[in-house]
Amino acid sequence: MLRAKSEFGADKVIVVDGDDRELTYKEIVRGAFGLGAALKKGTSRGEAVGVMLPTGAGAVVAFYALTAYGRTPAMLNFTAGSANLKAAMKAAGVKRIVTAHKFVELGGLEALIAELGKVVEIVYLEDVRESLSLADKIAAAVGPIVPALFRSKAAYKSPGVILFTSGTEGEPKGVVLSHENVMANVEQVRAHIGLSPDTDKLFNPLPTFHCFGLTVGAILPIVAGIQVMFHPSPLQPREIVKRIRSNGSTILLATDTFISQYARIGAEGDMDSVRLAVCGAERVKDETRALVRRKFEIEILEGYGATEASPVVAANQWENNKPGTVGQLMANMESKLVPVDGIADGGRLQIRGPNIMLGYLRPSRPGVLERPDGGWHDTGDVVSIDEEGFIRIMGRVKRFAKIGGEMVSLAVVENCASAVWPDNLHAAVTMPDPRKGEQIILLSDAEACNREDIMAWAKNHGVPDFAVPRRVFHVKDIAVLGTGKIDYAAVQKQADDLMAI
Repeated sequence: MLRAKSEFGADKVIVVDGDDRELTYKEIVRGAFGLGAALKKGTSRGEAVGVMLPTGAGAVVAFYALTAYGRTPAMLNFTAGSANLKAAMKAAGVKRIVTAHKFVELGGLEALIAELGKVVEIVYLEDVRESLSLADKIAAAVGPIVPALFRSKAAYKSPGVILFTSGTEGEPKGVVLSHENVMANVEQVRAHIGLSPDTDKLFNPLPTFHCFGLTVGAILPIVAGIQVMFHPSPLQPREIVKRIRSNGSTILLATDTFISQYARIGAEGDMDSVRLAVCGAERVKDETRALVRRKFEIEILEGYGATEASPVVAANQWENNKPGTVGQLMANMESKLVPVDGIADGGRLQIRGPNIMLGYLRPSRPGVLERPDGGWHDTGDVVSIDEEGFIRIMGRVKRFAKIGGEMVSLAVVENCASAVWPDNLHAAVTMPDPRKGEQIILLSDAEACNREDIMAWAKNHGVPDFAVPRRVFHVKDIAVLGTGKIDYAAVQKQADDLMAI
């Protein structure tokens, strides 16, 4: 970041906050040195410090403030609930959380903070700013000029940030990424997708507790000299399309769920400045791709990532875009496919490269780093890779049903429902079946959802009968995580309750 400040100019406006306040490199660096000098008190070098803030300048300054003085930011998912957060903090040894009064008030998080305050210290940014000492102010003034006097120079293979898995498959795990991991992925993405500091502006509404929102949505643009406009929540489509129009953003980070909302709500001209949207976290539907291309002439580059990979593993490119795939591997990455019983044309994807995490931290073994065996990370995803190296995601290993000896991807089931009701969310789960081993249950927020229409579509498009759900239920809402992914743990519980009636 200091190198970018020198390269692009200290007075360049690099961040536009959620309230449209503009910040230059100089202001971010000054804030990081001053705030960091205050936040380091009562902590030790290498200690993990929790950051619970919305996407915005405050989160970025807090992140760099802790980094500047050798502390490790632990980005906390404020939508995860107190039990998951306590487990995450236990795994990483977090004793202090940095947050803001305004954020807690606007987000209605008072009860959560009160609960977390029983086990950790809560530090509010507003209080820290009001009580800055003379030494802190000197650090803020002199740090940007002579950074070597203040900053702790970290080893590049030491922990740079800790993020957490969602906890939908058990207790959340801490994912420890080194400085090298994050910066390697930043440079991989820059090399893979052409970006220009002179003409591009990036719009990021994704949370910084999610690796995509942090690495690609915050660190990359700051390092690459690309102005980034932050928005505190991806769930405000009307406000987001207005801000994209006013800022003239050219690159949008999103998920399929979110960009389809923006495209439907956006008026003519609202997103005309966007030349490409980089989408991850979930499959981009054909209907979404067609909608944004028809209405705004936006090209969607679908990618694939994992927190353990800092996070980008593969992505399509402007000049080499193959819809239906997640593109090709990032530079300097290796992959191998481990055979999966019942799946002939794919395998379980394992990956290795400079962006692969240092390891996991678990609540059951706090502070003990579990490194990936031989540097290989098992993604848990079943994929196929074509002769050109394009990766097609078939589904998570845990999201396949075995029906009468046949392996069925639950993603295929959801895709069939999406083809019939493209403007709705659909989630498929499995339950035991005494005759065929398992059965598929589909929940949908489409009022008209029914098994017969899905069966008819499947027959017309060559989808086998066993990929049609046994039961279909209409529900008011499909549970979604803060990252935009479907909360399958909540969906499973909802399906269990519905089947029990």
